Amino acid sequence: MTYKVMVTPRSFGKGNPQPIDMLREKGCELVLNPYGRILNKQEMKELIRDVDAVIVGVDPIDKEILEQAPKLKIISKYGVGTDNIDLVFAKEKGIPVTVTNGANKDAVADYTIALMLAAARRMIPIDHACRQRNWNKVTSVDVWGKTLGLIGLGAIGKGVAARAKGFNMNILAYDLIKDESYETEHQINYVSLEELLTNSDFISLHLPLTKQTHHLIGEKEIGAMKENAVIVNTARGGLINERALLSALQEKRIWGAGLDVFEQEPPQDVGFLELDNLVIGSHCAASTYQAIENMGVMAAENVLEYLRIH
Repeated sequence: MTYKVMVTPRSFGKGNPQPIDMLREKGCELVLNPYGRILNKQEMKELIRDVDAVIVGVDPIDKEILEQAPKLKIISKYGVGTDNIDLVFAKEKGIPVTVTNGANKDAVADYTIALMLAAARRMIPIDHACRQRNWNKVTSVDVWGKTLGLIGLGAIGKGVAARAKGFNMNILAYDLIKDESYETEHQINYVSLEELLTNSDFISLHLPLTKQTHHLIGEKEIGAMKENAVIVNTARGGLINERALLSALQEKRIWGAGLDVFEQEPPQDVGFLELDNLVIGSHCAASTYQAIENMGVMAAENVLEYLRIH
């Protein structure tokens, strides 16, 4: 039997065609993203109509779109964040949603540390000045021996913690689910969110975006941070109230930020693009060849496993 599989991530099979070959060898007909960008709702509706499975990145899959997919049997998330998928309606329709747990954790953890260092040491404005042959010294803040607050201590948070230990950092963590054995073994202290914000020099977000975590970091929380604090977000843009953060960065009430994610990408407020105390990424923390290969293979395996059984 031939199955039609829609694939939206632009990087799927990039560099290594193994996940594409895996699907085709099992007789799957692929519907690849024809636009070279994140698909909008109308495009999703048109492409998903007669597919049996979809491998999806951050493209929308809400109730309206799922109602246009009567044959859909499985949604295979290319990554771990499912905030772009209507999980409740998918469950009502009996459509399972799988994720690629652990596939990109090292890539995202590496990138988190890179953003932290770049923001702390003002690497982007220094680079820009040097290209203008301006060799003036720029004074910045240390990372070594400082306190890192991790909001979310899952696989990626733990990866960041392991790397931060190499910088002799004291690590605080806030998470509703506590891994107490890990806490003891790695000398990490679970604290309240308020305590973390007040005492951390660096703050990094590693939570899923839900109704409960939406705008978890707002004006009040930013106001509790140290003047020399750096906040990094490689998770989901909606975790931070962007208006509050933009104001704090413009007024230099905190030292800086590193953002790989925004609520709307690219960010609509051009104020973000004018800041020299912000390092911006294009939602590319997970975009390494190894992570892309891992995610692709796992996403394809999840589709094939489900279709084989059912």
